[in-house]
Amino acid sequence: MAQKEETLKGEIIQVGKRLYQTGLAVARSGNLSARLDAENILITATQTFLGELKPEDIVRVNLATLKPEGNIAPSSELPLHSLLYKNFSCQVIIHCHPPLVNGYFAVAEALEALTFETKFYLGDVPVVAQDTPTVTKPESVVAALKSNNLVVLKNHGTVAVADKFADALSLTEALEEAVKTAALARLWQKNILDDLDAALKENLIRGAKSYKMFSSEHIQAIVELVNQDSFIAEKGKELDLTIKLAIKMDTGGQAYKFNFEKGKITKLDFDADAPFVISASAEIWQQVFLGKLDSFVAVTQGKMKLQGQLAQLSKWYVPFSRLFELFKQVKIAD
Repeated sequence: MAQKEETLKGEIIQVGKRLYQTGLAVARSGNLSARLDAENILITATQTFLGELKPEDIVRVNLATLKPEGNIAPSSELPLHSLLYKNFSCQVIIHCHPPLVNGYFAVAEALEALTFETKFYLGDVPVVAQDTPTVTKPESVVAALKSNNLVVLKNHGTVAVADKFADALSLTEALEEAVKTAALARLWQKNILDDLDAALKENLIRGAKSYKMFSSEHIQAIVELVNQDSFIAEKGKELDLTIKLAIKMDTGGQAYKFNFEKGKITKLDFDADAPFVISASAEIWQQVFLGKLDSFVAVTQGKMKLQGQLAQLSKWYVPFSRLFELFKQVKIAD
């Protein structure tokens, strides 16, 4: 255990330096933590400079009692970190105050994705209202993190959860870069964000009928909608979207296989015998069908499992993004 604690402290120190060097953490802002074992976490102490952390600036805290080991007080955001560890299986948490992200979301309600990388890895980043210097309503952060591993705290900063610091850091840095790109785009063409991805953002009429999620009627309604969509038909021919893609629930429910031929679903099979299979829990599928979670982002962040190579599937990113958009147009029953 001593060796693991020493290793984790070393990782926290390195991440703190990286955040400081890239301008994502300045002065005494931000805090980091890592799960030590089932009962304890390591978290940075209060009023520490993340860029100059020392081993003694990192405190062991019991998750059940929230009592620190020793006399050094942990970060004031300990309640937030502890609640996230109790609700998720994540191993690390990065909370920092990226200046461009804070500036962007001070005037914007949502992220406008201008690059495929932003859409692919970040998706729709949830934004949580924040009106105090310390997070006093961590339950809202928990709810937001169910749809994305990264959340923005308006007028405050970001929270990223992951199994490795490299992944949480990547999400944080990617968001800072995305808002920088959006700001630069505004300088050159003020209306670019209003016109972006008009085809993918087109509002389709929702049918009044609702279906039990993952029932055959539900999936058949999706198939009919896909085959009526001119955008998928056009891109399917252009990109030769000919593939077998299956979706299923982790709990052993019914699997459905879409047989695509140049953008059209020519056959719906009831099995998962396909080169690409996407699976997830019922809770995650519900988020997808309600339009609260992007499927590509869910795969890259580990919320959904993909059997098959994501790199191969991503060549059809545009038509599949439309496919997942159409998912939410078929209403599921409460």
